[in-house]
Amino acid sequence: MNTFSIDNLLNRRSVKSLFSLFDDKKGEIRLVGGCVRDTLLNRDIKDIDAGTTIELSELIKILKKKNLKYEDYAYRYGSIIVYLNDEKIQITKLREDIKQMGRHTDIVFTNNWKKDALRRDFTFNAIYLSFDGKIFDYFNGQNDLLRKKVKFIGDTEARLKEDYLRIYRYYRFLGLFDFPKLENEYENILKKYSLESFIYLSNDIIRQEVLKMFKMPFAVNCFFKNIVKKDKRNWLKNTHNHFIKTKYDLGLKKCLNKIEVLIN
Repeated sequence: MNTFSIDNLLNRRSVKSLFSLFDDKKGEIRLVGGCVRDTLLNRDIKDIDAGTTIELSELIKILKKKNLKYEDYAYRYGSIIVYLNDEKIQITKLREDIKQMGRHTDIVFTNNWKKDALRRDFTFNAIYLSFDGKIFDYFNGQNDLLRKKVKFIGDTEARLKEDYLRIYRYYRFLGLFDFPKLENEYENILKKYSLESFIYLSNDIIRQEVLKMFKMPFAVNCFFKNIVKKDKRNWLKNTHNHFIKTKYDLGLKKCLNKIEVLIN
């Protein structure tokens, strides 16, 4: 555990403000997702997300009382964005998926942290951090980070059917590590669902996710099995063919053609 980095995160002005705002209310707030994952990896933090057992209506009352800026356009999904010390923080009421198909999800709100963790994609994205530095790791995500492993929570096929974008997120997160450890059983499953994903995902959504891959610390791992042999991953071959078939020039010119820059 990277204690120094955790202290830095908790001492961040926006995070200290977040915890101080709600420390006298009934309920709890924990940091979760990328900010915790990247802190444990000693990487720069891009976004701050938090989960809470506090009702959003109560949170908004506090924000209004403190005259703090917030956005509630995703309120019906249990999420608000608050601006603290010039930093954006997304706060989401704990949720449980009851029905999901593609990218559409029916949810119920809960106070159960593990049920909230179950709805997340990968083990290292389901690590929670409380105000006192205590880590809640329900699926051994810290161990997977140490092993440089991208691991789905629960049944892999079920996770992919819930949201086909997770295929591309899986390959994006391979770019977190210099030498990622691959799950052997994933390859055939991901190959199958990569082809199915074109039914459920628009070209624009796929392109946006692929563009994020270029920003990863070890981006070549997102695209290639073996960079020396220039052996492309199956998802890349499938997507390239699909973009050609659908004449999606924006994806080809602004996205996939950029891959050549990585290997030259």
